[in-house]
Amino acid sequence: MRVAVGSDHAAFSLKELLLDHLRRKADIEVIDMGTETETVSCDYPDIAFRVGEEIAKKNVDRGVLLCGTGVGMSIAANKIPGIYAAHCHDVETARFSRLHNNSNVITMGARIISPELASAILDTWLSTDFEQGRHTARIAKVLDYERKVCPGRAFSEKGKTVLFEHPLMLHKVSLIRNKDTSVKEFRELVQEIAGLMVYEMTRSLPLVKIEVETPLERTDALALAGKDLAIVPVLRAGLGMVDGILQLIPNAKVGHIGLYRDPDTLLPVEYYCKLPGDIDQRDVLVLDPMLATGGSASAAISLIKKRGGKKISLVCIIAAPEGVSKVHADHPDVDIYAAALDSHLNDHGYIVPGLGDAGDRLYGTK
Repeated sequence: MRVAVGSDHAAFSLKELLLDHLRRKADIEVIDMGTETETVSCDYPDIAFRVGEEIAKKNVDRGVLLCGTGVGMSIAANKIPGIYAAHCHDVETARFSRLHNNSNVITMGARIISPELASAILDTWLSTDFEQGRHTARIAKVLDYERKVCPGRAFSEKGKTVLFEHPLMLHKVSLIRNKDTSVKEFRELVQEIAGLMVYEMTRSLPLVKIEVETPLERTDALALAGKDLAIVPVLRAGLGMVDGILQLIPNAKVGHIGLYRDPDTLLPVEYYCKLPGDIDQRDVLVLDPMLATGGSASAAISLIKKRGGKKISLVCIIAAPEGVSKVHADHPDVDIYAAALDSHLNDHGYIVPGLGDAGDRLYGTK
């Protein structure tokens, strides 16, 4: 079992004790998600979202969140679709939160309970399985309501689809839809949208504590833990998103996959594939601005998997329901990130309302 543990500064000492407690268990792989010190104040929602996103992405199985009372962590974590955080002060509450509620996050308060009790609560919570039975239908009602109110953040066994709703992103998407937007403006906007999307996607990248020397003194600081990334555009339209992402993640390796859509069958045809040699060790972002039928994106993902790629996400600007269904059906382990989900495909396989052919608009070829 993989368990992510996070705390704010108020519960840092308890976090360190519980980390040591968990590391002694042979069947537990523990991941420290911060904070890194009790001397620098931090905001509990940042830690809660960091741990919660790791669970929602299925990178870890369970999460432990600690703050002064545990209440703030519980409130913040439960804002994330797919997260069911139980706030526990005693062993029995922890047990029933797993037995009846299938909680995947536990929150506790360092100012409320002793380290010994916290360890006992955690042990019970980790060792208790969901009872299922009559409780399954009740959990299903929670999931149904979650999908109803958060359709853009639908987490399921078939991967998740995330729609970004940042005002800047939505504004820029409106501009690229406009048929009168010039090639130069269209190209710049696609890069900006891609950068904004990856900025949002990387909120939960792991950090490590470092020491830096300012002009005044040495101090603790935080830096990226060095997670390896690769970006793979689907030619040719995917190239338009590359520079916007590399401006934020300049050390990412870049692969290329060439596919074109047969105009009669609408099926993808491969003509080029060049990937980093260590693709199996990297988180891979497949770039395709328009997810229409989903055939090209699905084929690109299959090519990456054949060459050893494991952790793959699809990044597109505009998606159609048909494409989303195709990718999730073919690759249930792949998450889809999009700036907009449009209505449908027309008889020619174009997204409606869409923006036309992204490749032609990027390069002025039509």
